[in-house]
Amino acid sequence: MDTYKLNAPVASLDSDARAAFITRTYLHLFGAILLFTGIEVALFQSGLAAVIANALLGINWLIVLGGFVIVSWFASRTAHTVSSPAAQYAALGGFVLAEAIIFVPLLYIASAIAPGVIGSAAWVTLLGFTGLTAVAVLTGKDFSFLGGLLRWGFIVAIVAIVAGVVFGFELGTWFSVAMIGLAGASILYDTSKILRDYPEDKHVAASLELFASVALMFWYVLRLMMSRR
Repeated sequence: MDTYKLNAPVASLDSDARAAFITRTYLHLFGAILLFTGIEVALFQSGLAAVIANALLGINWLIVLGGFVIVSWFASRTAHTVSSPAAQYAALGGFVLAEAIIFVPLLYIASAIAPGVIGSAAWVTLLGFTGLTAVAVLTGKDFSFLGGLLRWGFIVAIVAIVAGVVFGFELGTWFSVAMIGLAGASILYDTSKILRDYPEDKHVAASLELFASVALMFWYVLRLMMSRR
């Protein structure tokens, strides 16, 4: 009975178990955001941000993107498949660290050319995430139908990014807007999936998925705001 309960989707459990799972998931998401912020502050205050930014801006972005995709896939797979809490936390921490390093060049440029825009982008992202989460939770709607659209959308986005790097053209404002929309759809999909499909011992994996969607939205909100300066 206990094994069944552990593996059962949280939606099939009683209201107290569901509430506890949701609380743990969002507390871990908040912790991941704080860890990301702390890493960035440490990198910038120590001067390492400039070193990392120059290093990443000086190499082929496809190499960076490819490495990030591998780290993301491995972290997500680990968090979803392993039963050890330590391994799940290691996957979440590794993913947050990878995101923090990838973000350094963008944040470095933003702080230099558009002071204050990072904070504005963070607030817009927070408001967007809160609103979309409220829609998913309060309506109780199943957004699983977005899964196929998201897969195709991310494939098209990756192709566009690769093409932009290879052929040297800039992905402009409308690409950022489209990616913000894709990130929003991802938040709806992830929130719905977490509430319906995740077992109660996978709150770390759930927080990792949400953090990835929040980071994606923040990246393109920041890019969009920088393009308007």
